[in-house]
Amino acid sequence: MPGPGELYAESGTSQLAKFHTPEIVFGPGALAELGHSALRVGARRPFLVSDPGIEKAGWVEEALDYLERAGLRPTLWTGITPNPKDYEVDKAFHHYEESGCDVIVAVGGGSCIDAAKAVAILARNGGNILGYAGVDRVVNPIPPLVMAPSTSGTGADVSQFAVITDTTEHIKVTIISRTLVPDITVIDPRLLTTMPDELNAATGLDALTHAIEAFTSRAHNRLTDLHALHAARLITQNLGETMVHRRRAEPRIAMAQGALEAGMAFTNAILGIVHAMSHQVGGLLDAPHGVVNGILLPHGIRFNAAADPDRFVPLAKAVGINTAGKSAGSVADLLADRVRQLADDVGVPKGLGALGVRESDIPILARTTLHDACLATNPREADEALVAALFRDAL
Repeated sequence: MPGPGELYAESGTSQLAKFHTPEIVFGPGALAELGHSALRVGARRPFLVSDPGIEKAGWVEEALDYLERAGLRPTLWTGITPNPKDYEVDKAFHHYEESGCDVIVAVGGGSCIDAAKAVAILARNGGNILGYAGVDRVVNPIPPLVMAPSTSGTGADVSQFAVITDTTEHIKVTIISRTLVPDITVIDPRLLTTMPDELNAATGLDALTHAIEAFTSRAHNRLTDLHALHAARLITQNLGETMVHRRRAEPRIAMAQGALEAGMAFTNAILGIVHAMSHQVGGLLDAPHGVVNGILLPHGIRFNAAADPDRFVPLAKAVGINTAGKSAGSVADLLADRVRQLADDVGVPKGLGALGVRESDIPILARTTLHDACLATNPREADEALVAALFRDAL
């Protein structure tokens, strides 16, 4: 019998849930809080990481103005490209050191934010950034991080992940550490209006993949489930709308919230086979991460549902699929079809071949997938042969 204060629990339902998230400043005009946010975590000379596209859109100038209004002396670094490279991180870190900066601020998409995290790792831990691949290898506390995402999808501004491209091996390495969860994220949906359509589509599908993989992850819990399901609903209802009406406020706000909730879900539940595979394609071809996810996600759903389709039923309901009277397996198929239809609607290719993946690439892609940290929480075990078959299906 339970003692005083104890609860009865059905077998397998008792969970201890940990949920780590930054302080969140959310809403149109939130970027105005960037300077005060940096000041509150101790900034005097913040290091601002961004990229030429964000600078051209005008957001860097606005961010610098807010930092300076708060009495700070920022240093700007924009030498970052999509899928940030190991040598770009090294250059950024040396500039950070030479400039005598403290707090690290990023205004941009996942590439800028991941690069900022990588600079922070080197600032207090030294070495080569590729040496931190894997889980919990960042030992020393890092400088405070303040992030302002410019896309609605990567979740990097709330996550414990940083993904960096190893340009020698042509793979992406995933760094996972609780130290990488930023101190503050400043989410201003205005920044999303300057995304090109292809980036809007890619990051939106990335966020949907986060939501679905977090919900089905072996490490999910009731807290991550809540955010994952709501994120899936927001994204499927609003991504297409943002492609047509890029400056309409409500769909943009909904996508910003969907990306945020998907990010909070996956940073605590981790991910699965779709991301494990996607990282390899991105490392090999420098392909857009969200586009690769959009192609692979329907295949990943069917692969995992073949072992246990039940977890996909709540997801299908969340995105508006009528599940009444249908088996869990057929519902999972409908969900995969719905994801593929959304990918079609936003212009994502049907197969990896359109991105340049060849049959001859599959053996190395399958082998390196097995070493990706995201595979550990996938709900179905996968060996090299199964991963290779999945890549072939997605060609």
